[in-house]
Amino acid sequence: MKNSYWSCSKFADWLRGSLKPHSGTEEEWKTWEKAAKAKKIRYWLAEEGLDFLQNLGRWPLNLRHYLDNRWFAKTHALTSNLKRGQWHDFDTRLLHALFDELVNFVEIEQAWHFLLCSKEDRKKYKLSWYRKNFSFGWRCKEAGLAYLEWAAGLKNNEDWIEKNDPSFDQPTEQALAAQQTILLYKWWKEERPRRLDPMDASGLSDYYEKRCQDSESQGYELSWICCDVDEPNKEHLSKILKICQKMEQEQEAEDTEMLIRLIKIRGSLWT
Repeated sequence: MKNSYWSCSKFADWLRGSLKPHSGTEEEWKTWEKAAKAKKIRYWLAEEGLDFLQNLGRWPLNLRHYLDNRWFAKTHALTSNLKRGQWHDFDTRLLHALFDELVNFVEIEQAWHFLLCSKEDRKKYKLSWYRKNFSFGWRCKEAGLAYLEWAAGLKNNEDWIEKNDPSFDQPTEQALAAQQTILLYKWWKEERPRRLDPMDASGLSDYYEKRCQDSESQGYELSWICCDVDEPNKEHLSKILKICQKMEQEQEAEDTEMLIRLIKIRGSLWT
């Protein structure tokens, strides 16, 4: 990722013979491009020639980015922190891959966004020249959340809309997306890990342990023990199973709701 482009420099403006705007409407960009392209050779030298020379001189960094993207960040794939070597069903892989990648997005990509803002921020998080250029996958939860909290406070102002617009001084689309990103990140990292285990909370685990104390039940699967139950214990077991099932369904519904919320803001999750 380039921090600056030679084709946007003052030298490029001189070479092109026209001043490239820093910002503008779609119509303003089309007007500028049409006028700039009238000077064919100069336009090509400024836009294509300078890009070629810059990329040629940056090949060591381009190689570094390739290695980072291919072997460390793995930007071509979705990965998760599920335990290797164990079987995980697709629904579990889907949930963990998306939310673990959201964590990477916040702690790596958004952290970089924050550090690009000022030299003071880079000093605050002690980002040395070596770490900036050669430390693959630099991660900082605090910097990532700091950037999102800044973005979450953005409001529509006179730079974007008229003061008589109903959405004036209201959160921008970027702010709303940032607020949702923070909520989903904290849910996955902080709230969800604190959820009670349905088997433990319902008492099913204790029931299983007590049944296993019977020598005849040693080594039995939980499903077998639940089927092989005495008549007096059936009502008690039925209550336990209903509580456990209800908790599992509630947690499953919460996971699904959060996945849907994540998908809805995916258009804003880019760097």
